[in-house]
Amino acid sequence: MSLTVNPVLCRAGVMDNYAYIITDDSTGICAVVDASEAAPIIDFCERYDLTPSYILTTHHHFDHIGGNEELKAKYGLQIVGPQVEKKLIPSMDIGLQEGDIFKLGKSEAEVIAAPGHTIGHILYYFREDKILFTGDVLFNLCVGGIFEGTPEEMWHSLQKIKALPDDVMFYPGHEYTMHSLAGLNADSEDMEGAMKEYYDIAVSRLENNQPVAPISLGLEKKCNPYLRISNLKDF
Repeated sequence: MSLTVNPVLCRAGVMDNYAYIITDDSTGICAVVDASEAAPIIDFCERYDLTPSYILTTHHHFDHIGGNEELKAKYGLQIVGPQVEKKLIPSMDIGLQEGDIFKLGKSEAEVIAAPGHTIGHILYYFREDKILFTGDVLFNLCVGGIFEGTPEEMWHSLQKIKALPDDVMFYPGHEYTMHSLAGLNADSEDMEGAMKEYYDIAVSRLENNQPVAPISLGLEKKCNPYLRISNLKDF
């Protein structure tokens, strides 16, 4: 592994967002993924003597960019995000689109366009490290609401995620796991066993004040009802 990921809970008890502070181990260069609010991110950075150079934004919603400008003023960092949404993300410096590669030190993130939740939503996929940041497209056992796009766009975005290897670990933008788990019913023995595994992981981590993320895409594909749907019509 060349990339270290540290989750930071933001808007706790209200929207339960996750920002992620990611560090390229070989260079020490770090970034924030989806800076929901500044204070908890600054607290974490000061505690561990980190100075972020970038914010990697998945989409323009306020609960994912709320800390951007304060962090930019404090650290002189650059704000990175979807080119399609540049006018909606204040002070954005670098616009990205499908197929672009963003380099964080020696770590490389492939940019995947994933419209549906918003028109320009993007994912950051660190292929070598098998790490995917999904913002509000894919949550634990659920998906994000369709605010600006269409069901067809969301469907195709999820198919891109499904096509990634099972051993990729994904990091969502919110902690909704237990709420989503409570509404699920297994429709096969295979899913029942996978859901038990998922439940055990979730409960263990939450009891230890840890986020449920990351979960492997392989387990998510078995349990998430939106990833189990096999055709657009049923979706």
